[in-house]
Amino acid sequence: MKVLEIMERTGTKETTLVLAWLKDAVHLIQSNTKERLKVAKHNIIDGERDYSLPKDLVAIKSISVKDTNDKKYKRIKRMIFDPVVTEDTDPE
Repeated sequence: MKVLEIMERTGTKETTLVLAWLKDAVHLIQSNTKERLKVAKHNIIDGERDYSLPKDLVAIKSISVKDTNDKKYKRIKRMIFDPVVTEDTDPE
């Protein structure tokens, strides 16, 4: 349906008002619906840095790691910048 058709059906001549209604409706739909959420668990392997992710992945909401000391999951905060990785070339 086009904006002109909505304007004709509602009996209004204000385009900005109709566009505001449409934006509000889209915002309401987006805020009330969620994508299909899945939870995946992977074992962390010492020395391994890359892990495979599902092909249908759209976004990662959060990452948690189970702390072996208190048996609780600790959330990992999102990094804003890439980590500084340096290689130790000192033979000692």
